[in-house]
Amino acid sequence: MLSKNTVKFIKSLHQKKYRVESGKFFVEGEKSVVEVLQSDFKVDLLLVTQEFTSKYAQLVDGAGVEVLQVTPNQLEQVGQYQSNDAALAVVHMKPNQAFVPGKEELILALDEVRDPGNLGTIIRIADWYGIQKLIFSPHTADFYNPKVIQASMGSFTRVQFYYGELAEAFQNWKMPVYGAFLEGTSIHQLTDPKPGVLLLGNESQGISKEVEKWVTNKVTIPSFGGAESLNVAIATAIFCDNFKRLLSK
Repeated sequence: MLSKNTVKFIKSLHQKKYRVESGKFFVEGEKSVVEVLQSDFKVDLLLVTQEFTSKYAQLVDGAGVEVLQVTPNQLEQVGQYQSNDAALAVVHMKPNQAFVPGKEELILALDEVRDPGNLGTIIRIADWYGIQKLIFSPHTADFYNPKVIQASMGSFTRVQFYYGELAEAFQNWKMPVYGAFLEGTSIHQLTDPKPGVLLLGNESQGISKEVEKWVTNKVTIPSFGGAESLNVAIATAIFCDNFKRLLSK
């Protein structure tokens, strides 16, 4: 039975303050819940409809967590989806641990990317292009924001990330840093990029001056029309596609 306290707790996870306090977040929808159950994230609680249980009986039984049978209407009341006839999972956050890039890795770095939808889409793009490590500046959108989780479409389970000072990380890594700038070298003119960091900045202000000091190569996407700029997620996809193509030659 879904108690009032459980409903209140899950609803509190809509806010970053309570996610941080509890160390938990929620995942909703069939695809994302299946993905998180198959990942190394630790699930704390499952709310499932009869249809989801029937379809994924083995996965639900093997989860080893508390499972509550609910109706689609109850899922919609506690989550953010307007229509959810499948499941919702309460999940433990992972510790914010720094990683060390491999010498041949392409790392994605985001400087103050504030929009949750953009961050979720960028995580999905990184997953598509096989980029497994991401670093975010401290004021980048919260990875565990429900809108980020939704937009990532399950890709959040397949990337490694942490929040930290970008300048400090770049100084320690000693790798090429390719920063996205309007006045940079055209991405089409790059012929022999090296594995390193692909850095994108804030949606309106770009890469901060402090972080810019560590950029070794300024790159841009050439414009053929009158638009002032590109959405940061779209720009990320274009940069990733070009870099992965060139690095795979």
